[in-house]
Amino acid sequence: MSHSHEDVPPVTTEVHDNSWSANLETPAHAEDPDVVVEQAIDAVEMTTAGNHVNLVSHADHGHPETYLFDALAEAFGETISVEYVQQCGCGGHVTRVHREA
Repeated sequence: MSHSHEDVPPVTTEVHDNSWSANLETPAHAEDPDVVVEQAIDAVEMTTAGNHVNLVSHADHGHPETYLFDALAEAFGETISVEYVQQCGCGGHVTRVHREA
């Protein structure tokens, strides 16, 4: 079953003035890599400069370097740094995005 992007609850509704993690591993995220990218960008936008967000993405889409890194670079340019942290035991992936000051 496919979800429209509007049907997927937001990953956050508040600005984070600290480092935090965004869960992009729900069934809706597994079904649509575009939702993962859209909500990853939202998560970075909601993270203040000097902090990072760990984007925990679904294993179904493979390594985030293949679909997420370029989208983040296009959206934020040199205002972020992106680091692949690890693959989780469940198969998902953790990508750390640091907002530069």
